[in-house]
Amino acid sequence: MNHPKRLLALGDSYTIGEAVAEHERWPAQFVSMLRLIGVEFAAPEIIATTGWTTGELIEAIEKNHPQGPYDMVSLLIGVNNQYRGYSLEDYKIEFEVLLKKAIAFADRDFNKVIVVSIPDWGVTPFASDRDGNKIAKEIDAFNTENKAIASLYGVDYIDITDHSRKAGFNQELTASDTLHPSGVMYQYWAELISRWYRLKHTKTAD
Repeated sequence: MNHPKRLLALGDSYTIGEAVAEHERWPAQFVSMLRLIGVEFAAPEIIATTGWTTGELIEAIEKNHPQGPYDMVSLLIGVNNQYRGYSLEDYKIEFEVLLKKAIAFADRDFNKVIVVSIPDWGVTPFASDRDGNKIAKEIDAFNTENKAIASLYGVDYIDITDHSRKAGFNQELTASDTLHPSGVMYQYWAELISRWYRLKHTKTAD
C-alpha cells in the first residue's frame, strides 16, 4: 500500500496564509494540484505563524519536533527580519541553520527541498505611506542572500518576488487586510511550485 506523500512547509504569514481561507494557502493549493494529476499528498504540515523571523522559526521547529522524512520541504522566511530592521548578517546565519534543518527533514535529499523567495510587501496598499523603493532594495538584498545559500547547498529556488510586485497595480492579488497575498496570488505560487515538483519528481510539466 502506497502512503500519501508528505509536505512540510516552513515559514511565516506567507506560508500560513494570513487573511485567506485555509484552502487558499499556497501549500494547500499545491497539494490539491498534485492530487489532480494522481500524486497523492497528505494535508500539508505547516510550521509557520504571522510575524515570525528566522530566529522564531528556529525556536518553533525545536519546539514542534517535526518527524521526517518528508517527501518535500519548503522554506520561505525573512520578511519580518527585514520589517523589523534586523541585520542581514544575522539573517544569513539563521537562514543557513534553517535550510540545513529543512534538508535533514527531507532525509538529506536536496532534490526534495525548495527555497521560496520573499515577496515585496512594499507595493501593497498597507505600505502606501512607506518608502517602497527602500523596502524593495532591502527585500532584494535578503533574497540575494537566501538564493546564494540555497545554491550553496544545491537546493532549488522558486522566485515569486517579481510576481508579488504586480500587487501594486492589481487589487486581486492582495487579501482584504491590504497587506498579504490573496488566494489568487497564492495560486500562481502553487502553480510554479507544482511545475517544479512535476519536473523534478514526475519528469513532466504537462
